[in-house]
Amino acid sequence: MSITGPGSITAANIQAVSNMNQQLDKLSQELGSGQAAQTYSDLGSQAGLALALSGQLAALNGYSNTATTVGTTLEVAQSVLGQLGDTETGLQQSINQQGSFTLNANGQTAVQAAAITQFDNILSLLSTQVGGNYIFSGKATTTPPVASTSAILNGNGVQAGLSQVITERQAADLGTGSGRLLLPGTGGGTTVAVSQDVAGSPFGFKIAGVNSTLTGAVVTGPSGPLNAISVDLSAATLNSGDTVAFDLTLPDGSSQTVSLQATTNSPSGANQFTIGGTPQQSATNLQAALSTAVDNLAQTALPAASAIAAANNFFNSNPPLRVNGTPVTATSLVAGTPANTVFWYTGESSATPARQTAIAQVGPSTTIAYGMRATEQAITTLLANVGAFAATTFTPGNPSAQASYQALSQTVAANLDPQSGTQQISDIEADLANAQTVMSNAGKLNTQTQNTLSDMMQSIDGVDQSKIGEQILTLQNSLSASLSVTARLAQLSLVNYLSPVSG
Repeated sequence: MSITGPGSITAANIQAVSNMNQQLDKLSQELGSGQAAQTYSDLGSQAGLALALSGQLAALNGYSNTATTVGTTLEVAQSVLGQLGDTETGLQQSINQQGSFTLNANGQTAVQAAAITQFDNILSLLSTQVGGNYIFSGKATTTPPVASTSAILNGNGVQAGLSQVITERQAADLGTGSGRLLLPGTGGGTTVAVSQDVAGSPFGFKIAGVNSTLTGAVVTGPSGPLNAISVDLSAATLNSGDTVAFDLTLPDGSSQTVSLQATTNSPSGANQFTIGGTPQQSATNLQAALSTAVDNLAQTALPAASAIAAANNFFNSNPPLRVNGTPVTATSLVAGTPANTVFWYTGESSATPARQTAIAQVGPSTTIAYGMRATEQAITTLLANVGAFAATTFTPGNPSAQASYQALSQTVAANLDPQSGTQQISDIEADLANAQTVMSNAGKLNTQTQNTLSDMMQSIDGVDQSKIGEQILTLQNSLSASLSVTARLAQLSLVNYLSPVSG
């Protein structure tokens, strides 16, 4: 027979304690996770909406992570571009402030020697990596964008570097000494003539025009495939002060004017010719003065322009262009090959605009373009001018060396000034700054959207953690009391229950 009484522990007692334990576990999970449901199925009809909101929040978190990574790249890129701009400015200042013309053992000035270091610094900056990716290689982020300084300037074995390309171009532009202009002489006649040597040749001076105030002279041209000019003095009555000016274009696109003035002095001064007693004598004197002036330009301004033209062909052409054949008689340029020419740029090249080589989505409907290449115009202009200055050498004792150096340094300094209609370093900085602004605005919008979505998720699956804490505390107290009572009941025996009443 079973005996029941105050000391009995019923199934209801045990179930009650179990239920409280389960409820306590559930409340503890809610307190820890901040969620009322541990699975979407627990949300019932709200499960679909909660799943959609969760997906949107995950996507926004992904955009934020992308923005953080890209933001680092953009900050580093802006720093690099700033340093490139400083190098540009620094070289200009060095050229403008340089002292006397003194050549070192390598045939260069101190400013040129410093330019070699600056050129090396530029290449190092272009090789900057962020997170293991080269930022100036376009899409080929795992490939270094540039060759070494030594290879680019001095070549690599049988591969010609910039120095050799410049030397070949200077020889091709000079030709036999008159910058590829033909000055045949008057032959005892009254006509002075000048023309280019070969139609379509890229080398030497190009005749652009002529202006004359020579009284009675008949000037024709430039005309024909060789841009020939003739000055007929047969009917001229020259006066002291009359002038004739020949406009020439140099290989780098710059211009020079050979202006010759008639004078009665004999001998004549620089850029003058003596009026002779006959038209034939005047023509002979004018032809000699023109030849002397052209030859002088060919030894001074022309080598500087050749160096710039060669550097432009080396850095702005892919593949690099160089003289085709024997320089003195060459009439065309040819594309270099990896077998005979150093290719300075080793990154990705395609028709895709540089900025489009790296695209990042930083918002649901917002993308930014932030790619870069070392072959962008602003960068190659800097490389070409610093490279030409660093790679050109001069011969000590050459009477034209100082004038040629001055022409080169002045041209480089002028080219490093902002040129209208051409990309500048600051333009790349502006593009990236715009990307940073768009990304920042997208980030703010993402944050606002995240807050809204989080509030919606909270209304569906969220809990009031203060209230949960209170419930846990109340439940813990109830559970503690129940366990205490149950424990006491378990300690009661039949003897205790049947103990006699004291009398």
